[in-house]
Amino acid sequence: MTVTHSSRPAWNRDERLGILNGWLVFLGDGFLSVSVVVAGFAARLGAPNAVIGLLPAIAGGGWMLPQLLVAARVRPLAYKLPVYRSAALVRMLSYLAMVLVAATLADHPALCLTLFVLAMLTNAIASGVAGLPFLEVVSKIVPPGRRARFFGIRNLYGGLLAFGAGLVVRGVLASDLAFPLNYALIFLLGTVAYTVGYGIFGQVKEPADTPLPPGNFREELRSVPTTLADRHFRAFLTVRLLLAAASMSEPFYAVYALRDLHYPAATLGVFVMALTGAAPLSNIVWQRVAERKGSRRIIRYATFFAGLAPLAALAVGALGLPAAAYLLVFILSSVAAQGFNLGHTNHLLNLAPPDARSRYIGTLNTLVGAALFAPVLGGLLADAAGYRLLFGLSIALFAAAWWQCGKLRRDA
Repeated sequence: MTVTHSSRPAWNRDERLGILNGWLVFLGDGFLSVSVVVAGFAARLGAPNAVIGLLPAIAGGGWMLPQLLVAARVRPLAYKLPVYRSAALVRMLSYLAMVLVAATLADHPALCLTLFVLAMLTNAIASGVAGLPFLEVVSKIVPPGRRARFFGIRNLYGGLLAFGAGLVVRGVLASDLAFPLNYALIFLLGTVAYTVGYGIFGQVKEPADTPLPPGNFREELRSVPTTLADRHFRAFLTVRLLLAAASMSEPFYAVYALRDLHYPAATLGVFVMALTGAAPLSNIVWQRVAERKGSRRIIRYATFFAGLAPLAALAVGALGLPAAAYLLVFILSSVAAQGFNLGHTNHLLNLAPPDARSRYIGTLNTLVGAALFAPVLGGLLADAAGYRLLFGLSIALFAAAWWQCGKLRRDA
């Protein structure tokens, strides 16, 4: 009898739960894409560009800013998963609040936007509380040599599910369901996907850590210079800050298409399909690059593709090309985002010493989180000088980030 052996060991139960969680989170992201669906909803309510720029700033910055404080709180805990579960409950409730606000208050745009943004802020802060425990648990249940493949599989099939969400978004926005119930239904579908995904990850059997001495926020702040003394960490932080600043144009790709290029609202669903449809194919490539070349090369390649997205938006607008050509903007942005998702996480986990992992994660995410409010400035710039200048500035910042990638640690 011939016995065959797989070249790669099968996923264990906890790894499978982590992968399934990722698939459902991607599905939720398809329904609640901040840069496309939520930005389109805000534009439909007549929100100024500064408010539209605030939406992804809240989603990204709110996720990162609390993490230095969270790092101090979770340090002495042998198990981090209870913190994740508590934050996930808050996130579920805040998503339900967004659904109710969208469904009932659209006739009062200012009040609707205010309460919607507050619900988003609550959700983002809760996600920041959950983010560090999530990465801590993943680092314990997935060995370093399998992390690139783990995140690659999550992103690959999660992208396929998110593509399906784009089809649903397009169908709902093109249907006879009136505004705002069409958006409320989309938000509700995203809420269901997220809730199930959070519940699944909450079932992971987390290995116990050796509790470290209790920390506090002041101690974490005092430890920042020690973390910054690591030149490899400083190089990575510089790249992340430049990329965060360059992202100021991303929430305005869809708004530019609706307001300046006058594409119909149902096109938002096609944009989501472009964002999510490019993800699975790009993830196959990114995973191979991660396994063969490392995270540094991924980040540099992804930065190149990210810089092409605003360039494509400028070209389509200048040449008066149809909506089909504008899909390239979202394809490029998606390819870059998948590379960043894989490259950033792997680079940070491989860079951080095991006994200082929480401190490295918290320091990086807190500092980068503040820079992620750049889209608010981007919105003010768009209001004052137009989208073209905004896109041009993003191109320059992506170029600077690409150059800085050459200083990243090669073996991380």
